[in-house]
Amino acid sequence: MPDPCVVKTKYWHLLDDGRVQCDLCPRECKLHDGQQGLCFVRARQDNEIVLTTYGRSSGFCIDPVEKKPLNHFLPGTPVFSFGTAGCNLACKFCQNWDISKSREMDTLADAATPSMIANTAAELGCRSVAYTYNDPVIFHEYAIDVAKACREKNIKSVAVTAGYVSPEPRTEFYHWMDAANVDLKAFTERFYHKITGGHLEPVLETLKYIQHETDCWLETTTLIIPGENDSEKELTEMCKWVVENLGPDMPMHFSAFHPDFKMMDVPSTSHASLIMARDIAMKAGVRYAYVGNVHDKAADSSWCHQCGALLIERDWYELGRWNLTAEGCCQSCGTKMAGVFEAKPGNWGAKRQPVRM
Repeated sequence: MPDPCVVKTKYWHLLDDGRVQCDLCPRECKLHDGQQGLCFVRARQDNEIVLTTYGRSSGFCIDPVEKKPLNHFLPGTPVFSFGTAGCNLACKFCQNWDISKSREMDTLADAATPSMIANTAAELGCRSVAYTYNDPVIFHEYAIDVAKACREKNIKSVAVTAGYVSPEPRTEFYHWMDAANVDLKAFTERFYHKITGGHLEPVLETLKYIQHETDCWLETTTLIIPGENDSEKELTEMCKWVVENLGPDMPMHFSAFHPDFKMMDVPSTSHASLIMARDIAMKAGVRYAYVGNVHDKAADSSWCHQCGALLIERDWYELGRWNLTAEGCCQSCGTKMAGVFEAKPGNWGAKRQPVRM
């Protein structure tokens, strides 16, 4: 019997030398029969590319949406999170390396159809489903089918991604996404080539596409790694590019690095470095800049860019004072806060709840 986890894909073409090129991402893996792409989950079978992990997951969990991190998308609400295995980048600092670099199908112990995920998320009161832990780009077909099932139940879809995807599949993918947090890992080609095995320009193109060609809410995260992407010059150039190309209302998150995977010899990011990055962003014109992986209520909270009033207080993933009107405006001066808000915040808090399907 055919394996139900193996499904046909459409983003590929046959080369003159007999290899098949995968056209899902800029890596453009060229495969002989039986070979897998760098992502591990897309492979050549006969004369086509297939996805080998459809319906299989490394686990399911309910998180606060702020953990993705998304600070301007349905604050305080629970998000049903899952991932698969593999990745199309090779980040030396990967903090989910046991999943993203897995070559073992045993990692994918949980199975669920798209309708099972949508139904379970609805039953558990989740407002959204997040495709996370590893990059949803590589399980494109599964993610889209889940998003379609979720949309029928008015459940939003959240992509947590590196944004490393080719134009045609990118268009299809983001048609079904309601929010995305994209890792803008650095702002030099040197870093992307040396540390991730990828390139910067395709990520910048994805960011511009999401912001200007879709209705998908966008935030970015940059993991600040000492000695690699933390110079004032690079951060200033990055933040200026964001304001000029994505606009001042696009939230930026700067997160602390902790030694992991192949970068165990690099020290953890200091609190001061994160505050520096946040200050640089705000001086460049970014209206909403946050720090992550450290405890800093002031730098994690949302403030009105017009009058300076506290709008959303955050203590880790717990929400405190809420000073937005039902329309998402500052109660002090009436200025609109960019984002996707409901009349009242959710009350999920910081809970993490594993789910067995």
